[in-house]
Amino acid sequence: MKKLLSAVALVAGTLLAGCAGTPAAPATTPKLSVEESCKFLNNDTFAPSGTAKEQAAQIGQHYQEVSDKVAPEVGEPIHQMAEIMKQVAASPTGTKTDAQTAQLTEQINKIGQYCK
Repeated sequence: MKKLLSAVALVAGTLLAGCAGTPAAPATTPKLSVEESCKFLNNDTFAPSGTAKEQAAQIGQHYQEVSDKVAPEVGEPIHQMAEIMKQVAASPTGTKTDAQTAQLTEQINKIGQYCK
């Protein structure tokens, strides 16, 4: 048991020494609360421009940025929406299929469970 503790202390000491002098990782931006997230979403005035493909790409990027800011409960569905819109942007026409529209609706309904 004493050897195990010594080994653990040695590994911990080595890890700490390896970190000495290295800059700290940048602090992550704290996520909004669910209530703050819903307020943020209700006041979001983002408006894409350009062709259908350009708009889909802009919406996907915007959704990705928003998903990084809001509470995880609403951020995950928004992240899924971003992925769907990236697929739309990659399509030849930049228009949603019926299946993609249904997937987006499903994610919006998930957000609606928190933002009433």
